[in-house]
Amino acid sequence: MQESPPVSRFAESLFDLLDHVSYRRIDLEDLFDPVYRLRYEAYRREEFVPINSQRITRDEFDGQPNAMGYGVYIHDVLVSSLRIHHASATQRFSPSLTVFPEVLQPLLDEGVSFIDPTRFTADRDASLAYPALPFLTLRIAAMASEYFRANLCLSSVRPEHAPFYRRVFGSEKLSEERYYPGLAFPMCLYAAKVQTIRDRVADRFPFFTSLPEEREALFGPRGEGHAIAPTARLAQRLEVLRADRASERT
Repeated sequence: MQESPPVSRFAESLFDLLDHVSYRRIDLEDLFDPVYRLRYEAYRREEFVPINSQRITRDEFDGQPNAMGYGVYIHDVLVSSLRIHHASATQRFSPSLTVFPEVLQPLLDEGVSFIDPTRFTADRDASLAYPALPFLTLRIAAMASEYFRANLCLSSVRPEHAPFYRRVFGSEKLSEERYYPGLAFPMCLYAAKVQTIRDRVADRFPFFTSLPEEREALFGPRGEGHAIAPTARLAQRLEVLRADRASERT
């Protein structure tokens, strides 16, 4: 029997935390969803958005047909959120596409598709309590890349955050800094080639893996409103079992 590859202490701690995590796809048309308040509070802490009486942060990209929004919960408490767009030649909508059109439009013309994760925001106390929160949140983007069979996973990020995306996802820089509509800080564009880095990321960070059932529940046509439990631990066990069976046949 083939032995399971060693899992780092960090990866094991993420698996343990995932046992208490759930994801929920939100209705982006619901202005009272707590995710919009979480965005507002996160951006107001650093005065990146102006004060408004509704205490929410929402933009025109939330209303686009290929937009999907997600909340991340630990022990049923909202701790972070992420929005994704799946852009393709027939669905040319995404925030990064608006900011970096001369870079991304030619790729769409060539038939390249991409996942554009934006509006990554987190509760301040949760960020301090769970340093691995970015991994838990960006797992959504990794699953979306798999589900939609995207060629690229974009990262429009503040320059100081770019090393994280280079290190974890192997992302490469596509453009210099520009300003994102409605935010008072610059962002630069990075992209990871999904097929090139998929297995490497899964081997190093196995908590990014998932089962088709989880991906369908999150990104399928009936995914809104339900709490979805992560399947990374089970996905890893099944991968080891498949490897064992393949070894026995050879």
